[in-house]
Amino acid sequence: MHGKTVVITGATSGIGQVAAETLARQGARVVFVARDAVKARAMLDRLIRANPDAAHDWVQADLSTIAAMKAAGEALLAKAARVDVLINNAGAIFDRREVTADGLEKTFAVNHMAYFVVTDVLRPALGPGARVVSTASTAHTFGQLDFDDLRSAKGYSAFRAYGLSKLCNILWTSELARRLEGAGVTANCIHPGGVNTGFGDNAKGWLGALFGLGKRFMLTPEQGADTLIYLADSAEVAGRTGGYWVKRAPVQPSAAARDPVAAARLWDVSARLAGVPA
Repeated sequence: MHGKTVVITGATSGIGQVAAETLARQGARVVFVARDAVKARAMLDRLIRANPDAAHDWVQADLSTIAAMKAAGEALLAKAARVDVLINNAGAIFDRREVTADGLEKTFAVNHMAYFVVTDVLRPALGPGARVVSTASTAHTFGQLDFDDLRSAKGYSAFRAYGLSKLCNILWTSELARRLEGAGVTANCIHPGGVNTGFGDNAKGWLGALFGLGKRFMLTPEQGADTLIYLADSAEVAGRTGGYWVKRAPVQPSAAARDPVAAARLWDVSARLAGVPA
């Protein structure tokens, strides 16, 4: 990773923090996105300790609105004219339905649209050999893609909304890989496993209690980050693209996640929502 630049969202805690620090120790320069300035400065200190020779940097953004996603992408592009590895890792689950300023259900906005928009803005910086690695989940298996209800207005469930967003991650990854054919850029996504991190800490009521109970049985962030780091760095996966990976191995996702027609349509719908060319 010496001399390479890694851009990562969701880097101030959990598997993103582990991945960022590990790749920095391996010689990478890391540029990350954070909402909280205090957490960002602490993360920057960790990166400097891991690799003091690289000009690590960060961008402040709340990736819940299209305007903020685009601004974050542009700010990242200004700080990283060449991106060797882009890791889309920011994500959340919400115990009640929230609607963003763009009229989007917040889980869909943060977990899918932010991946789509930030990557779209950074595409000019992704040259031959670059890798896009995104955090999906086995939760995609209980997601249902209803193009007439991407806003979850017909009935909201935190797990269904989260599952939908993770299904979108896999479909988007496969379509991104198809569109990057011939460019020498790969795109893959992962299931990190159930990891004991700050994920779900914002949830209240029964959902918050469920996450609290489940954490004692979960993987460590180091275990959860392993496949993310592997796809970002390993020579063994050079040139491999369009995959969904679990424990360093490509795994077949659900039938819904393997639908190329749905993947292409999701791309077009996402582009329209983002106000960018399809």
